Amino acid sequence: MKPILLAFGGHDPTGGAGIQADIETAIALDTHATTVITADTLQDSHHVHSFQPTSLDLLIQQGRMVLEEFPISAIKIGMVATTEICEAIHTLLVEHPTIPVILDPVLSGGGGGELSSDQLADAIRTLLIPLTTVATPNRSELQHLAPEGDTLQACGAELISLGCDNLLITGTDTPASDEASDQVHHQLMQSSGEQTAFHYPRLPHNYHGSGCTLATAIATQLAHQTPLSEAIQQALDYSWKSIDNGFQPGSGQHFPNRTKNHG
Repeated sequence: MKPILLAFGGHDPTGGAGIQADIETAIALDTHATTVITADTLQDSHHVHSFQPTSLDLLIQQGRMVLEEFPISAIKIGMVATTEICEAIHTLLVEHPTIPVILDPVLSGGGGGELSSDQLADAIRTLLIPLTTVATPNRSELQHLAPEGDTLQACGAELISLGCDNLLITGTDTPASDEASDQVHHQLMQSSGEQTAFHYPRLPHNYHGSGCTLATAIATQLAHQTPLSEAIQQALDYSWKSIDNGFQPGSGQHFPNRTKNHG
């Protein structure tokens, strides 16, 4: 039987990010996706314009119903939407402490548009980070989640100290001044103290849903019981190939081609 993933995230009507990205990635990687919608968004391929959070009671009931019926092998969390929803997801995670948790701390839309607030960032840091197996923030999200840190290493160390087992700091946003501009640099920090760097060619466009794709790919690999380091490497490879084969269905950002057989 296929392993089963539970994804919490927002509904993106463009199909580029959010829950649809989670489902497409799961299908491509031979995993069944169950889903709980945290918010309905108003967005196009350029920007997130607004969003409406899901009813809290409905979210809790649906999450519990899925977790009670299905043998969930991994949980992926994307857009959280509100502090109350963050608290509800925290409660569900505490009730199921053995399931690996992959957190993509979505704080803004890929093309702009706030999906978070300082209060929600605080809730993610205090309630979800300590229960996370792998978190995948980009550098701006990391600095938002750990504002006391004066370097990326210090910010990462802060989240590790809170209980996050593994932190994959993604480098798809603007390269640092000391980095080659034609490369994307990712850094894996682990609670064991081990650190690993990953490097990929930087692609020419802006991409919608690349973070969702990566986090869900890691979740599916862990659902298949792939060892963590190998799971992250395979997920990075898959995500980069999906982006490299991306397409532009609208007039804005490019979308990853997640269901193409990348070989």
